[in-house]
Amino acid sequence: MQWFPFLRWPRPSPRLLGTEALAGLTVGLMVIPQGVAYAALAHMPLVTGIYASLLPALVAVLFGASSRLAVGPTALSCLMVSASLAGLAEPASADWVSLAIWLSLLSGVLQIGLGAARFGWVLNLVSAPVLKAFTQAAGILIISSQLPMLLGVHSSWAEFAQHPKVHLTSLLFGCVSLAILVLLRRWRPTFPTVLIVVLVSAYLSQALQFEQNGGMVVGALPQGFPALSLPGGLPVEQWAQLFMPVLAITLVSFLETASSASVDNDQRGQLWDQDQDLIGQGLAKIASALSGAFPTSSSFSRSALNLYAGAQSGWATVFSVAVVALTLLFFLPLLVPVPQAVLAAIVVVAVVGLIRPGEFLRLWRISRVEACIAASTFVATLLFAPRLYWGVLLGVTLALSHFLYLRLHPRIIEVGLHADGRLRDRHLWNLPVLAPHTYALRMDAALDFGSANELHRAITAYLGAHPDTRTVVLLALAINRIDVTGVEAFARLHKQLAAQDRCLVVVNLKLPVERLLQAAGELKASPQLRLIATEAELLEQLQQGEIVPHSS
Repeated sequence: MQWFPFLRWPRPSPRLLGTEALAGLTVGLMVIPQGVAYAALAHMPLVTGIYASLLPALVAVLFGASSRLAVGPTALSCLMVSASLAGLAEPASADWVSLAIWLSLLSGVLQIGLGAARFGWVLNLVSAPVLKAFTQAAGILIISSQLPMLLGVHSSWAEFAQHPKVHLTSLLFGCVSLAILVLLRRWRPTFPTVLIVVLVSAYLSQALQFEQNGGMVVGALPQGFPALSLPGGLPVEQWAQLFMPVLAITLVSFLETASSASVDNDQRGQLWDQDQDLIGQGLAKIASALSGAFPTSSSFSRSALNLYAGAQSGWATVFSVAVVALTLLFFLPLLVPVPQAVLAAIVVVAVVGLIRPGEFLRLWRISRVEACIAASTFVATLLFAPRLYWGVLLGVTLALSHFLYLRLHPRIIEVGLHADGRLRDRHLWNLPVLAPHTYALRMDAALDFGSANELHRAITAYLGAHPDTRTVVLLALAINRIDVTGVEAFARLHKQLAAQDRCLVVVNLKLPVERLLQAAGELKASPQLRLIATEAELLEQLQQGEIVPHSS
């Protein structure tokens, strides 16, 4: 952990600053309209989307490890805010805003604590299938929430079913904007398509008197920088209500960061300091709360655009923050007449890439169990909406249960000599026994409290079915760790075989495991225990008859 990671940035030079300014301008022009659109998704005052792109972005890049990440409002985090506060307050009300600020503050404090304690490994609790399923379900929920505004439906779906009424100009603005955003995004990713669409739509909105004819627009936004302040007090009963949302936002937002940071660090060829990024992201959330905004996160699309535009360090973010600052001071009136249908189109285009049905088929081909876990997470996220955290919790629980099942039921195989010279699964390849009256097995797991009983059960079952077995050969190359339970299981197995006048041969015992067994006094030389260094040495001794089964 470092106090000031920004001190590692490259020293500014005219050439470097020119490249960074171009990348920063590209991202800055994209984040302004996106921030407004995402604030609408979170049911927050629209200007808070721009506030969340200012100070939080600067704080994150100064104190995070991944200096090329674009931090600010994201669709997934805003959906989490909207879903978490549903039923706790009226959307867009003062209470709603206050609770959103508290979500940002509490999740920021939690992330800082996790980073300072070096608990970045916690994100490993969410497997890739669970994350993919959750993000796809979230993408569907985000798009469904934007469809009424995109299609010019200014009422609930229930009212629309009874009295179908569409604002045709809004429908036209939404559909045309959606088509242009999709086409130009494919043509040239670095082109400021979003900004151009927003400015053109603002001009057309004024020319057509869109608002006067019943259209919904962004409206007036307060100019200037946000006034930094702490949120008002939180009633005791609401602390408990925010507990699960804070955990979910903390975890999901950092998983967003992980997906972006992995790309950044892979390009640099360096290890990712996840604990430092936890601290940076936590400080950014606190800065967002002080600015009166909602929880921020790393945007994968804007981070990718930053890299694509040639960003080499955090200086690019400094320039993008400058663009946001100038907009807050001078250019907000340009956004006033923008139709909200255009904002809906911006959100839809940003999240449509999250929905990839083919991923479920791919998972099914790789692992049917994990595919079922992903499907369960996907369905639960949709069914429990707006309580999205139950989908994440179910997915994590199922994934951990599967993990524990595999640890408690390790792969234990009997080996035989394959034609290629390797010791492989005897039953899978229809191989003969390694030697007469010999049981040669390999366990592909650590010898600990989770696997010890399964190893003992496998050997005992085999000996019961094959009473003429005189030698048990344990291939220990895959056993890279042993605990106290494992040591006791080894001792019990050794004593059991010795009492039956059988020999235990241990092959390729790793040094950490060997040291613990020696410390426990379980590797003392005896006729019933032999240690062999390699599989090649084992085969040689078997061929020469040096490992001779004991007679009864």
